[in-house]
Amino acid sequence: MRFGLQLLFRQKKAVAGLIIIAALVLMAIFAPILAPNDPAARVGRSHQPPTVSHYFGTTKMGRDVYSQFVWGARPSLAVGFATGLAITALGTVIGLIAGYFGGRIDATLDLATNAVLVIPNIPLLILLASFAGTVGPLAIMTIIALTSWPWGARMTRAQTMALRNREFITAARMVGEPSWRIIFVEILPNLVPLIGINIVGSIIYAIVAQTTLEYLGFGDPLNVTWGTMLYNAQNSSAIIVGAWWDIGAPAMGIALVGLGLALLNFTFDEIANPQLRSGPALSRWLRLTRLRRRELEAAA
Repeated sequence: MRFGLQLLFRQKKAVAGLIIIAALVLMAIFAPILAPNDPAARVGRSHQPPTVSHYFGTTKMGRDVYSQFVWGARPSLAVGFATGLAITALGTVIGLIAGYFGGRIDATLDLATNAVLVIPNIPLLILLASFAGTVGPLAIMTIIALTSWPWGARMTRAQTMALRNREFITAARMVGEPSWRIIFVEILPNLVPLIGINIVGSIIYAIVAQTTLEYLGFGDPLNVTWGTMLYNAQNSSAIIVGAWWDIGAPAMGIALVGLGLALLNFTFDEIANPQLRSGPALSRWLRLTRLRRRELEAAA
């Protein structure tokens, strides 16, 4: 399937999503320049509203919400993207091996996939985190990655099974190409749109799962992330006292990440399934409708 950056950048939704994600990533990278103050330092009064001095107000402890928002983007995005890539890599490899080889290998891997798939992820994450106690970003990433790969593995396995009997795969076997080369050179490039969907969905899920664990108190409260910001705001009854900015800032960050990745996900869906590309057809229909209306008005 033809897939390239030119096709991706032609989609307005993809461009908008990339701009949002790029802006957040650049904000996290240049956090020392954009927010030079220590996010854990007390710089103002308790729950001070947004002002020129404190763009997003202050927390109950008098800490600058803007500094915490900018610095909190670093671990939140890092864990989200790293975990999403790990989930996708694990699910893709398992799905490729199971779908290509079939037989006992497929049966064994499919059994393992189904065993993990039927377990509710969020309750399992909470259970594992409760046994581990307070967990850091690396532990959260490991827990999420090891419990969230089956969905990608199932989709990759199904697509690989549909491709393994195609003519170009049969020709590759006949000329004696090794299995690893057929899997990673012949089959894998045809799964790029599907892998893109898996990556985007996994990143969204990883960020939401990380935020959920930290909001419930399983993260390190001394580590500034968007999840711990929500946890501290909830503990300080920010909504009850009217300090909406304490919760609004991290919630806005999570929502923007979700929006940007969702726009990319829609684009990957349209690339993988061209029937979803209704935009150009609708534009042509509207243009023809307007042209026909003008012709009727001119004839009258």
